[in-house]
Amino acid sequence: MKHSEGLEWAIHSCSLLAALPPGTCLPSKLLAEFFDLPEAYLAKQMQKLSQAGIVETRRGPRGGYGLARPSADITLLQMVEAIDGDAQHFRCTEIRRCGPTGVANRHYTRPCGIARSLWKAEAAWREELNKVNLADINRMGQAETPPEQIAKALKWFQEKLAGA
Repeated sequence: MKHSEGLEWAIHSCSLLAALPPGTCLPSKLLAEFFDLPEAYLAKQMQKLSQAGIVETRRGPRGGYGLARPSADITLLQMVEAIDGDAQHFRCTEIRRCGPTGVANRHYTRPCGIARSLWKAEAAWREELNKVNLADINRMGQAETPPEQIAKALKWFQEKLAGA
């Protein structure tokens, strides 16, 4: 399955928002700067997350994006569907019925094994994504991030948010 680049950006951005103290927001400009991403494109991803009720925007001098719900209530599946849509990835076109060997439709009583297998795999994939929430992602990220990077991030936030 191929996903948009924006999906990775959206999940990382939400993970960052989840790591901030409750009630803290970040403008899209700072989110984009933190990950060295194009602000306009990231803003489009954040708008999709907002429409899905994953993030919310707050106005004012301390405004920006914040999580709309607790991180434990936001699954990876919800984020995938917000960014890339919820359409089924595999679409069977019944190619087996085409060409010189095809027979009458009445002989095809169920989808072929290829379609059934791909749909089953996609269902398992969706089930796994639904088991992982943003709080889980945050715990993994904190455990895997080098201490030097955490220190640099804290310093960066102190500088940027002090000026806000």
